[in-house]
Amino acid sequence: MAMTTEQWLTQGIDTAWRILLVWWLWSAWGNKTAARGEPWLTRLAFYWLPLAVAFVLLGPGEWYGHTWLREGIVPHTVPFFAIAFVLVVTGVALAIWSRVLLGRNWSSVVQIKHDHVLIEAGPYRYVRHPIYTGILLAFIGTAVKVGDVRGIFAVLIVFASFWRKLRMEERMLGETFGEAYSAYKRRTRALIPGLL
Repeated sequence: MAMTTEQWLTQGIDTAWRILLVWWLWSAWGNKTAARGEPWLTRLAFYWLPLAVAFVLLGPGEWYGHTWLREGIVPHTVPFFAIAFVLVVTGVALAIWSRVLLGRNWSSVVQIKHDHVLIEAGPYRYVRHPIYTGILLAFIGTAVKVGDVRGIFAVLIVFASFWRKLRMEERMLGETFGEAYSAYKRRTRALIPGLL
């Protein structure tokens, strides 16, 4: 039986997330060693656990039965699935591109690497944390696809986790790069060009 347009778009969204996951795992090898970092328990509590909760919230609707978390707020129609697809694919592409530009400076946790380099190319010209912007876009797209109240909570949880993490990163980067980072902050926004 042929797949419907909605099924194709849903499959595309799932595939984009899988590509991001595989890329993240593969690209984690060979990074610079850490000079400073955040304790593992803090990372677990404030980063990995919130992301896991957000993914669970965006899981199959059957998990939530007829609870208020399943209340529909976005219609399950082809135009909305298409918007969700575009948001997820754009977000994943931005996150991967930004990760490539960071090169061996990248870390999945708050760390300053030995010989850390301040990157200001590509999307870093406009926002200081385009990886977070991309992943947030992908979560927003997935929330649109899900179409339920639970999607709002998932996005808010991810945003709060990323906001906390980027504030810590900015403090460390400011201590490491001094005035160069202060000047960079004055020229850019944290997540959304011209806004936030």
